[in-house]
Amino acid sequence: MTAPDSVLRPGPRPAAATENSAPPAPGWSPAAAPELRSPRRPALPVNVGGVVIGGPAPIIVQSMTNTDTANVAATARQCAELARAGSEIVRITVDREDAARAVPHIRDALAQMGVAVPIVGDFHYNGHTLLHDHPACAEALHKYRINPGNVGFKGKRDRQFSSIIELALKYAKPVRIGVNWGSLDQELLTRLMDENAAAPQPKEARAVMHEAIVQSALLSAARAEELGLTPDRIVISAKVSAVQDLISVYTMLAERCRYALHLGLTEAGMGSKGIVASATAIGILLQRGIGDTIRVSLTPEPGGDRTQEVRVAQEILQCMGLRSFVPIVAACPGCGRTTSSVFQELAADIQGFLRERMPAWRQQFPGVEALNLAVMGCIVNGPGESKHADIGISLPGTGEAPAAPVFIDGKKERTLRGPHIAAEFKAIVESYVARRFGPSRNGAGEAAGGAGEHS
Repeated sequence: MTAPDSVLRPGPRPAAATENSAPPAPGWSPAAAPELRSPRRPALPVNVGGVVIGGPAPIIVQSMTNTDTANVAATARQCAELARAGSEIVRITVDREDAARAVPHIRDALAQMGVAVPIVGDFHYNGHTLLHDHPACAEALHKYRINPGNVGFKGKRDRQFSSIIELALKYAKPVRIGVNWGSLDQELLTRLMDENAAAPQPKEARAVMHEAIVQSALLSAARAEELGLTPDRIVISAKVSAVQDLISVYTMLAERCRYALHLGLTEAGMGSKGIVASATAIGILLQRGIGDTIRVSLTPEPGGDRTQEVRVAQEILQCMGLRSFVPIVAACPGCGRTTSSVFQELAADIQGFLRERMPAWRQQFPGVEALNLAVMGCIVNGPGESKHADIGISLPGTGEAPAAPVFIDGKKERTLRGPHIAAEFKAIVESYVARRFGPSRNGAGEAAGGAGEHS
């Protein structure tokens, strides 16, 4: 079984970085960083409930609920929370009859809340049965996610896979073919291992596993096309839990197909480990121009906030210079010059303030996501860093005069003193946002930039 040449053909090979790259030219700034990335790999666009993955569309953030899908209220509430946090597609588990019956009610509950996020159904083992027996579920979902290793076994595999694809055709739904190394097709892996063992120069077992993952995805996609599913309704993912494995597998996929690719490190872990591993793997692939949609699969702390994975995904894209979601706050790490916690508290306060104001700002002030702020803790780098931000404040360090100069668009505008610095700085930010991003960009908020210095 082979895939059509139109899809399984080599894409542009990501450019390799050289070890002895020239240093940045004078005048280099972070704004120039996007030019250092490889061109984005061209992928066929896939429409998922009005959200486009691939093609010229921005890289999309996804997430997944961890509620019991049969609990309509809890699942709809978490879908809404994830969507409001910035998840542009949300996946839910559909693992049994009660969950399948709940899906259209979840869709309706979201509509009543005014949340229009596309919902993806995650199927394993019995997806063909659930979709067939519950047409309302099949119709309500915006995409189906199936794992070739868990669709069926031996003689049932092709029949059950075909059944899901036929239902996707019937209801005009795209499909994500999501291979996972933990449930890899063992027949395929065994065959490739046997072939490798008989080769004159056998490869390492790890390389054979990578090939098995890639082949599982591409052969399944080819079979879906044979059944009539067009390539612009196919998304591929290949999840592994080690950074280097993920980079290798997706680099291979990017070279051998034009399907839209969903990136994510599975079983990434909890806390800083999961964040660092996901950011490293996804960031390297994005730098190579690979990836059309991402999910950061964090293990939440007990009772933790599920939306953390959404924020981390957004921060990866924003730090890579690929998208802007919320204004960036640069803050120094602190040292012996900043024994006071004032600048730390202000940085946290401003970050929270921005997230709180963003829903309203996003509606009123298009482009506000690009705003850059700096909250610095002493005189060493504070003034210079503040000048590079749209708005910056340099708080007094240990032993420094109790004064906080504020810089707007690179120029010192005023100095704040006293116990109300945080409130005054927020007012300056509000005024600047209205002046720079508001519909009337002349006059409104002029006080933010023209009040001079106050002693």
